[in-house]
Amino acid sequence: MSIQTTIAASVDTLPPSLARIARVVADDPTQVIESTITELALTCSTSVASIVRFCRAIGVSGYAALRRALAAELGRESVQLGTKSGFGAEIAADDSLRTAAAKLAALERLAIEETVERLDYDALAAAASAIDSAGRILLFGIGASRLAASDLGHKLLRIGHNAIALDDAHEASAAAALQTAPTVAIGFSNSGTTPESVRFLQSARSTGATTIGISGSISSPLIRASDHALITHARESRFRAGAMVSRIAQLALVDCLFIGAAQLRRDIAVDALERSAAATLALRGE
Repeated sequence: MSIQTTIAASVDTLPPSLARIARVVADDPTQVIESTITELALTCSTSVASIVRFCRAIGVSGYAALRRALAAELGRESVQLGTKSGFGAEIAADDSLRTAAAKLAALERLAIEETVERLDYDALAAAASAIDSAGRILLFGIGASRLAASDLGHKLLRIGHNAIALDDAHEASAAAALQTAPTVAIGFSNSGTTPESVRFLQSARSTGATTIGISGSISSPLIRASDHALITHARESRFRAGAMVSRIAQLALVDCLFIGAAQLRRDIAVDALERSAAATLALRGE
């Protein structure tokens, strides 16, 4: 995983003092390259010792190592993007719409590539197998994560699974508490800290369900409540009204999980897709 993605993913799991540093660096990683450790500490309203702790918390040995990693990554990504700013730059006030769109598209491409490249395929296979043998599949997420849950639920329903995408937190908790059949519960949260999604998986696990967590943070409460952890990797622009890049990463992972589940019942899945498509022809006026 890239160093910038690691920093962005750490914001919701680090202690407040270190999370503040992560936000500053994620917003403008060039500050690290252009500043001494003392200057960055002043910018972050913190101490040099805290900067060192931050470096170690994200897996680098110190500030010099962080500067080298960011310099190499920004240089490489600037060449790939074809601009001086690179992937690491935020959408600026003076960016043209074309430039802003190019930056966003670059981040989304990178999110898909990193998510697929770093996917734990053993965990993916185990999750697909659990889905294949389940009598009931519950899916739940809040906000943009709800869209990913709904997308996977729709896909699984189309190949014959009893999949239910839940929209309401109370409904999700109630459904998770009732074991009417061998159940798989799939929780979605990019931060991994959304209370409703965490409680949903915890409740499902307590009643014997197999739990699958889809998150951008491997150390999050959602993943701790999961039997099978599937991790996305995305650098979200701060210039947004809601999840954008992380949503694309979730949808890419959803498609991988769907393919894994469909392959386990390929003939049944193909037949189900053909029959469900035929059933909707009349509704489309065909």
